[in-house]
Amino acid sequence: MDHAFSGKDEGAQVELNYWEPSEKLRYFFGSIYRFTTNTSRYKDMTRADMPQLRFMVSGHGNYEFCNGEVQPTPEVCMVGPTMGATRFLLQSPAIVYGVSVLPLGWLAMCGPDASEAVDTLFDVGKRMGERFHTELERLRAEADADEAVAGLWTFLESELKPVDDQMIRLVSAIDEWLSESDSPQIEDIVAATGLSARQLARYTNKLYGAPPKLLARKYRALRCASQIVIDKKNWTELCDEGNFYDQSHFIREIKQFLGHTPHQLLHDPTAVARLTVQRRALTGLSKINRIS
Repeated sequence: MDHAFSGKDEGAQVELNYWEPSEKLRYFFGSIYRFTTNTSRYKDMTRADMPQLRFMVSGHGNYEFCNGEVQPTPEVCMVGPTMGATRFLLQSPAIVYGVSVLPLGWLAMCGPDASEAVDTLFDVGKRMGERFHTELERLRAEADADEAVAGLWTFLESELKPVDDQMIRLVSAIDEWLSESDSPQIEDIVAATGLSARQLARYTNKLYGAPPKLLARKYRALRCASQIVIDKKNWTELCDEGNFYDQSHFIREIKQFLGHTPHQLLHDPTAVARLTVQRRALTGLSKINRIS
């Protein structure tokens, strides 16, 4: 198995390797990634994102969410959907395997309302079973990263429960709405699904962790950030294309969801910001995951 993408930041002593999911799993999970750092105390931040299941093969630390809550990292950790940039501090060298959990993956593996897990985390072993700790021990014992990832894909697939076709169609429609427009409009997804605004909000809270308006803001900002970093696009043009009120509004939205101003993203992003945005180059992911 080949890495889909590998990136290293020599200055920060950070490396991220990615493996794409199979076609069968790409609508449940994003890429598996392996994060490593040799530093004894590493601080950084991650953008607003989908839920992240992470296995701490080595190392320990904590997260600080955009609401100010600070939580230590369990050995097998689920970070829920985040609606703002999340800071983290690793207090030792670390090796972490993780995977993005897409809305269908959340429904098929976790079940409860995703809005209950927004900007917080939980211990997966305690909530979902000791088999996750058994998988962690397997990852710790496997020296070959490709073999470790192959086994992790098998484990993740075994955790999925069947999902109703109606929910698959609904998630597909919402994903398309969020990923196809520079500025997603609520009336468009209401028309596409045939649901009332109240029904739609109930589903997006359960599956994505937030109501449609907040999701539209989140993915508008994430799309703009990718275009700034990857395409080097002029952010003043993006401000106009994304229907932001003005440049100050644009800067505030990018800062909230990315943790950086547009200028910082272009000229001085952190190591993790530089490396994670490269996910957009992966071709074997669902489109919404390439934006997030």
